[in-house]
Amino acid sequence: MKEFFGFGGYARPAEGFLSWQHLLFVGLLLTTMTVLAIWLGKRNRCATPEQKNKVMVAAALLIDGLELFKIILLCFRAESAEPILYNLPLFLCSIQLIAIPLAAFSKGQTKEAALDFVCIFGILGAVFGTIGAGQNYNAYPVLSFDNVVSGVTHCISGFASLYLMFAKAAGMKRENMHITYCILLAFCVAAYIANVLIPYNYMFLMAGDGTPYDILYNLVGGNRVLYPTLVVALFLIYISLFYYFVGLSRSKSKAKDTVTMQ
Repeated sequence: MKEFFGFGGYARPAEGFLSWQHLLFVGLLLTTMTVLAIWLGKRNRCATPEQKNKVMVAAALLIDGLELFKIILLCFRAESAEPILYNLPLFLCSIQLIAIPLAAFSKGQTKEAALDFVCIFGILGAVFGTIGAGQNYNAYPVLSFDNVVSGVTHCISGFASLYLMFAKAAGMKRENMHITYCILLAFCVAAYIANVLIPYNYMFLMAGDGTPYDILYNLVGGNRVLYPTLVVALFLIYISLFYYFVGLSRSKSKAKDTVTMQ
């Protein structure tokens, strides 16, 4: 248990990014996430909004509870409060620590926008935070506290996103798109300020850090203005495309239903 939680450092070497251990572990996590999301989503598709929301409440409590436990343990491990600075909810994936509770407990347009945000970025965060987490799997053994908690919390985000899709619980109204933009931009500004003050690499706005963002970082030669600008621009483009394709899919579905009725 001492070795799993990393007290005194890990004695085992890291198996490495894209090792068979890494891919097997995250493959099992992503499979479990997908199966649960599809099962619960289809089961609750015709349920009331209140019943659908119970799953989101459970996801919110679980993801924030695990993250809080992680921060407390890291502080004990470091024998200081310094780990708090490096675990602020300012990564794209960790925004879900705020977005999922908002989606579960808020009301009105705020709830609608939060549901959209979870739906849009949950899957992306799950894939990037498990398969693409080169910085974690090169630093820690696969079966370690750091990687297990990270993998589970990222998959809770992905689960929430898939669940909302299959339960048809996210409105994805285009009139809420500007709120989704604002949520993302607010976090990007906060992340950039934190990066300068700490310093750190929240939202990967300073460097790729062993993730697929390295491709973009190398493409622009690490330019300190162009690189973060393009990262944010990609986020906004992704949001726009998600809304567009969801709207296109719904239009085709309605047209098909109309033809069938005729």
